[in-house]
Amino acid sequence: MGFGSIFAFIFGLFLLYIIGILLVILIKIIIKLIVNGVLGGILLLIVNLIGGLIGISIVINPLTAIIAGIFGIPGIVLLLIMQNIL
Repeated sequence: MGFGSIFAFIFGLFLLYIIGILLVILIKIIIKLIVNGVLGGILLLIVNLIGGLIGISIVINPLTAIIAGIFGIPGIVLLLIMQNIL
């Protein structure tokens, strides 16, 4: 076993470690987007159900769903502020 083989083995382990870290980071981002999407959708429904009693509602369309899904609770607040300003 020469020096080149040992170097290649160490380099391969290093690349495997980097790929593993990137996959973990990607999975964390995907889980965060899923959680924000579910919370945003539930909040859109709650705002429309409870807010309908006091005159506040958010139209559910693809744009509002994307904003609520990506940003979660701050997205709902943003939609309510934008609706009252515009």
